[in-house]
Amino acid sequence: MNIRGIVLVAVLAVVAAAGIWVGWLLRYRPLTVFAWQTWFALRTAGLHKVKVAAGPGPQAVFVGGQGPAVVLLHGAGDNAGTWFRVVPELVKGHTLIVPDLAGHGSSAPHSGPIEVRQVIEGVEEVLNRLAPGQKVALVGNSLGAWVAMVVAHHHPERVAICVCIDGGAIKGSNEHARVLPETRAEARESVAQTRDPGSAPVPDFVLDDIVRQAKVGPLGRLAATAATMEAYVLDDAQLRELTLPVRLIWGASDRLMPLDYAQRMLTELPSATLVTLERCGHVPQIECPQRLLPVLKEALGGAKW
Repeated sequence: MNIRGIVLVAVLAVVAAAGIWVGWLLRYRPLTVFAWQTWFALRTAGLHKVKVAAGPGPQAVFVGGQGPAVVLLHGAGDNAGTWFRVVPELVKGHTLIVPDLAGHGSSAPHSGPIEVRQVIEGVEEVLNRLAPGQKVALVGNSLGAWVAMVVAHHHPERVAICVCIDGGAIKGSNEHARVLPETRAEARESVAQTRDPGSAPVPDFVLDDIVRQAKVGPLGRLAATAATMEAYVLDDAQLRELTLPVRLIWGASDRLMPLDYAQRMLTELPSATLVTLERCGHVPQIECPQRLLPVLKEALGGAKW
């Protein structure tokens, strides 16, 4: 065999190996592949990735656009890429600051338990470094909404508006919430709690990866510090101190954090409104961005920067 033939065989072998590797990833690590795709989508929309030094370690943040600063905070076990379907529209009139929360994505700490304290510290340092002296809009989903409310309570002078999407900083009342499934059947029920019944079913191989991530991923690492979380729950008096505008946006089909959770906050927050999204569950930015976007843009458009 001549040199050209040897090179051709070598190239084909590399291509075959790459194909096998990609096939394995798609089958056994679909959540990782999806995360890569969403991070790439953020870059395609014009955001670039920076690192911010913080107490928990370097925090990865996607930044881009021009205009009033909007900080997008994802939920537990997720990453900055969860916003990829709304970023292309929001970046047209805003400076977007989209971090991987502490212990998630590319943000430290990369191993061991994750405390809510670390997540809050990471966000506060991101604001200090990337929006110094500026008012920002805090938009959070699930855990991100909890963190947004706590940061807004700590630094009301820095926050133009707090938008909470299916989450907040009060105690939950859902005793049947399943967030760390151990079997495929449990993962199926866990997913069902977060989605509208009419949404497309999640394939079994994705459910299997959800089970794997529950054991080794950031959601399990965060749950390991549950005993320390009480200190970051706001009581009724603290909610009443949060006089800045708060917009609650809720998926009507969310069974993980049902609508009564939002309604309990609404009764205590001095300047809050509630909008429900039909046929949406716990993560509207992924499941139903076309219904979330106009509501979110209206909330941001009414903020006093």
